[in-house]
Amino acid sequence: MPLTAAVRATGVARATAVVALLALGACSAGGTTPSGTTVPEGATTPSATTSPTSSRDARPQLGLTPDPACRETARAMTPQQRAGQLLMPAIYPGGAHDALVTDHHVGGVFLLGGWVGRENVRGTTTRLQGLAGPGSTGGARLLVAADQEGGQVQQLTGDGFSSVPPATAQARMTPRALEAAATGWGKELSAAGVNVDLAPTVDTVPAGTAARNAPIGALDRHYGSTPAAVSRSGDAVVRGLRAAQVEPTLKHFPGIGRITGNTDATASGTTDTTMTRRDPHLRPFVSGVRNGAGMIMVGSAFYPRIDRQHRAVFSRRIITDVLRRDLGYTGVVVTDDVGVARSVAAVPPAERAARHVAAGGDITLTADPALVGPMLTGITTRAAKDRRFATQVLDSTTRVLTLKQRMGLITCGSVGATSFTAPS
Repeated sequence: MPLTAAVRATGVARATAVVALLALGACSAGGTTPSGTTVPEGATTPSATTSPTSSRDARPQLGLTPDPACRETARAMTPQQRAGQLLMPAIYPGGAHDALVTDHHVGGVFLLGGWVGRENVRGTTTRLQGLAGPGSTGGARLLVAADQEGGQVQQLTGDGFSSVPPATAQARMTPRALEAAATGWGKELSAAGVNVDLAPTVDTVPAGTAARNAPIGALDRHYGSTPAAVSRSGDAVVRGLRAAQVEPTLKHFPGIGRITGNTDATASGTTDTTMTRRDPHLRPFVSGVRNGAGMIMVGSAFYPRIDRQHRAVFSRRIITDVLRRDLGYTGVVVTDDVGVARSVAAVPPAERAARHVAAGGDITLTADPALVGPMLTGITTRAAKDRRFATQVLDSTTRVLTLKQRMGLITCGSVGATSFTAPS
């Protein structure tokens, strides 16, 4: 049964959830660090991407710690620039893209629609990066993403890009071989000016159900039928991409391996009645972050045992309570597409980005770039009226800039302040 609000509010329940979710980080073949903390199979020990837990906070801490200097840089931005850092629209071959950066101040874009040839991609990414500056993006360069999983999900093809095998084939490689291959694929992205891969997919598809799982299993996008198997391959891809200086994105939290409908195409069959706050299917996300991933994509399926009212992408219980509080994740949370996805059609487009931020998320992806204007206005209008939400926007922008600083896209503290005063 779902946890009630009263139970979730108690200190005993909170401590129990934390202890249980710390245990989720231990796959069956995991090891231990010198301090005795269990590490998932294939995971490395915590590095610069993680911070030790404060003695005053019993929760784990997982991911990049927001940089105070990046908070000051975010504070110095205009409201539109802060909101823009939280939007990532699609760009299509042959389209006009400049205004997304110059007029709407977006902090990132993702390539959609099938791009052919490295030089074609490189020309577009170089031009857009050249438009980023103090007046447009507050001095931060762009996140440039591509869906380059492999198999049926590969947006960049042609000269300069390998034919990446599907996840089911990648899973048959040894972790060392897969890591090396992912490094090569990442270098191809980097050479084209792409610095984020919307991969790997770390959804666990139970054995014998792949054909019925439309978004993942039926498309051979899964690494295995157990969290341990998924972590083994997902971690290797994360390490490989990071070695190529490309940021990996773990998806689709908390997992869409059990649903039958594809959330891009329908709202039907997109409910997971099994997923709980202590579900083993959360393990690959924990393991992937421990291996260096700085972004987690949250899906738009429905999980009534956690939240009976909201889909994951708009759920505070899933993003804030489970991902951030229970698991201690401090990094960037990005949506799956909420521009044209049928699963979120009931939510007014202008409210989608603001609802994601209010739930504890950061970046909103939209496959329809025409929605950027309404989404930007939705964030800034709500922030102007709601001080608590304005603080959430500042928090989200800080997380994004902290990630960008790790990626070399900004040096926080180097941008001059404006007269705007944001909440602390």
